[in-house]
Amino acid sequence: MTIYVGNLSFQATEEDLREVFSEYGKVSRVSLPTDRETGRKRGFAFVEMEDEEKEDAAIADLDGAEWLGREIRVNKAKPRQGGGGGGGREGRGPRSGGGFSED
Repeated sequence: MTIYVGNLSFQATEEDLREVFSEYGKVSRVSLPTDRETGRKRGFAFVEMEDEEKEDAAIADLDGAEWLGREIRVNKAKPRQGGGGGGGREGRGPRSGGGFSED
């Protein structure tokens, strides 16, 4: 199972998250997504732990806690809905011109 951690400080690192969650059990993975265009952290993370009971304890203790100056949200991550993002214009044919005539 995966834990969602939201409202994170932009200064939080993967190591910070590992340290906090390892107090509850073995952390198998930490993901701290960044914006594709700017490279900046997006203010949330995903943490995977090996034991679901320990994940539940971490969620119970940490949800609503103040950490690095922010009140964090900690809950079970929900699976993504739908098939992903929009993409570009490939395969849609030529663009039509603007609304001006050359007369």
